[in-house]
Amino acid sequence: MAQQQIRIQCTNQYEAPIDKLTVTVAGQTTTYSPDNLGYITININPADSVIINAAHHEPYTVAGASLKEGELVVLQKKFTWKDLLNPMFYIVYGGFFLLLFIVFAETGLFVGFFLPGDSLLFVAGIYSTNLVDDLFRKFGFQGVRYEWLDLFILISLISVAGILGNTVGYWTGRKIGPTMFHWRDRFLFKKKYLYDAHDFYEKHGGGAIIFARFLPIVRTFAPIVAGIVAMDRKKFSFYNMVGCIAWVFSMIIAGHFLQKWIFTQFDFDLKKHLEVIVLGIVVVTTAPVLIKLFSGRKKEKVSQPPTK
Repeated sequence: MAQQQIRIQCTNQYEAPIDKLTVTVAGQTTTYSPDNLGYITININPADSVIINAAHHEPYTVAGASLKEGELVVLQKKFTWKDLLNPMFYIVYGGFFLLLFIVFAETGLFVGFFLPGDSLLFVAGIYSTNLVDDLFRKFGFQGVRYEWLDLFILISLISVAGILGNTVGYWTGRKIGPTMFHWRDRFLFKKKYLYDAHDFYEKHGGGAIIFARFLPIVRTFAPIVAGIVAMDRKKFSFYNMVGCIAWVFSMIIAGHFLQKWIFTQFDFDLKKHLEVIVLGIVVVTTAPVLIKLFSGRKKEKVSQPPTK
């Protein structure tokens, strides 16, 4: 049978483009660099098998006759610890329920500070329809739904998970708080810090709970500290709900509609450049913390009296 020229699109399970790949046909291996949309054009004989491979991916073997023009070929990327920082890892392998657990664990568990909360919600907004479809299929429901209904379901359930996570962190702090006020001062613990935190939450507690939701790492410990210094329960509950809903709504809506607008206006698919988005969100959300940290150190150095 004569050779055919065929154009196929290659990506991995995270829908990320692959920079370079090799295609082996009849023992001959050729290296390709996909275009901006991930397409390559290869020459195949329908009678031969085709092996598509890329660095850090599992080889993909397929019969030449089964490849169709414009077909999407998904290579499986091998797991690395770096994947844990990729929001698509959790969406692909855990779906909607893992997303809810991560939002809960980020503030409800002490170890949740390293989880990708902001970028995960932004990407969830981009894939809102897929996530809600996955949820409905698990319960045996399918059919046509409205876009705003999908967003409402997504925002509502994730907000509940965030509110519960903060509440668990707050009550954990309430349990250990009284004991900490009787601890002796150590290198990493000063009782003075507890009184300073108490005064701060008395004065700015509501704003602190809301704005902490938008700051990585800070949002993990804010509800725990609020519980330790015995912030008023009703006050905490109110601002906890306001902060969680505002955070989830802004991230989901931004991801969902920004993806649609950019694709419509500039024909640029954010799904193909998620690594840039994640990096941008990390920079934007951590910048205020880093600026405050380093500016505080400079002020502290200036205020110190000169030594002899």
